[in-house]
Amino acid sequence: MIVGKSKVDSVVLDDLEEVLISSDVGVDTTVKIIERIEDRVARDKYINTGELNQILKEEIIGMLAENEKSVFTEIGFENRSEPYVVMVVGVNGVGKTTTIGKLAHKFKTAGKKVVLGAADTFRAAAVDQLAIWSERAGVVLVNKGMGADPASVTYETLDYAVKNKADVVIIDTAGRLHNKVNLMNELAKIKRVMKKVIQQAPHEILLILDGSTGQNAFEQARQFSEVTEVNALAVTKLDGTAKGGVVLGISDQFKVPVKYIGVGETIDDLQVFDRVAFVEKLFQQ
Repeated sequence: MIVGKSKVDSVVLDDLEEVLISSDVGVDTTVKIIERIEDRVARDKYINTGELNQILKEEIIGMLAENEKSVFTEIGFENRSEPYVVMVVGVNGVGKTTTIGKLAHKFKTAGKKVVLGAADTFRAAAVDQLAIWSERAGVVLVNKGMGADPASVTYETLDYAVKNKADVVIIDTAGRLHNKVNLMNELAKIKRVMKKVIQQAPHEILLILDGSTGQNAFEQARQFSEVTEVNALAVTKLDGTAKGGVVLGISDQFKVPVKYIGVGETIDDLQVFDRVAFVEKLFQQ
């Protein structure tokens, strides 16, 4: 199929639009991608669909890059005088606790001293599951059991981490979005308590989203962005069944970088997000 010298064939664009939307990129981001492609083709005079595919890859990679303050290629935290604190948020069932366990393993493998805090005390399953993952990863867990005050657990976790010179602290939190006001108050209290121990904490608020839920993940991202200052994303369950376009749409719409993706069930299946490799794989699918 031939692309015109100053514009893209409308049939090609219609097909591309359909593919992007069916891949859970979302309508708004799809429109933005199509407009960027039209601008590029008009400016650079590309003439065939093979070159069009390359333009599409470049524009998507560029769009992802706009939301990244840095490229996440490795686990950092060198030369820190205090622990790096990650507060993890997300609704039940998205793989939040599992992702925390895998993240702890990744940090531990990178030579970091890791402490977990079981501050999702609303669900017994969350506390028990985190205990199992802490054993698998070989890291310390501060756990006061179900029903404990989440802020108290958080304070003890950070206090322990400082006294024992930990590199990274990961705090699990509840995700009861059906009661948004209570959740907002709880997360705000947790953050206030953190600052009593480490003034700059939390350094990262990591939202966990299930990539297989499509548009529902957009809604979760919207609601959590309303209740707390999410500054990093981890998208789970991108194991071949999920339509990975949700990663593009959420990053673009909420201007938050994707930091990790989960691509399977084993402890090593949480990957640092590589936008170039991700887009290449997306096109292969």
